[in-house]
Amino acid sequence: MGVVDLLLVGLVMLLGLGGVLIPGVPGSWLVWAAVMWWALTDPQPLAWAVLVGATIALFVSQVVRWTLPPRRLRASGATPRMAVYAGVGAFLGFFLVPVFGAIPGFIGGIYLCERLRLGRHGEARAALRTAMRSGGSSVLAELFTCLLIMGAWLGAVLWG
Repeated sequence: MGVVDLLLVGLVMLLGLGGVLIPGVPGSWLVWAAVMWWALTDPQPLAWAVLVGATIALFVSQVVRWTLPPRRLRASGATPRMAVYAGVGAFLGFFLVPVFGAIPGFIGGIYLCERLRLGRHGEARAALRTAMRSGGSSVLAELFTCLLIMGAWLGAVLWG
């Protein structure tokens, strides 16, 4: 697979990652489809292993997402701006502390957004708790899975 094809796969994954934060866009499925495209055009054992791992991770993520109590995120005061802050925080945390940094980055992004909006620590912390209870956990599970899949793909491309 050429460099241009790998860049296109990476671009589709980034679009999928953004799609996780936008309601109605199948973000995790775009990430999985990009891995499948890569595995089908570069049929090597490592590519197939990444595809199988991505499929299992996505399945587990969907089970976790649907078993968490469904609540309305919009009703809690979550905004698209908050989703952007949370996504950027998770993305930065993922690369600053590989893989596991996505969780504190996600939470930190929500806190920063609420702190800038509300101005006080106590109010921002209460808003963070409300957002996490209302649906942030399911979004976090899906976002973490997509980042994990992207990390496996990137590792396979760089070292495979």
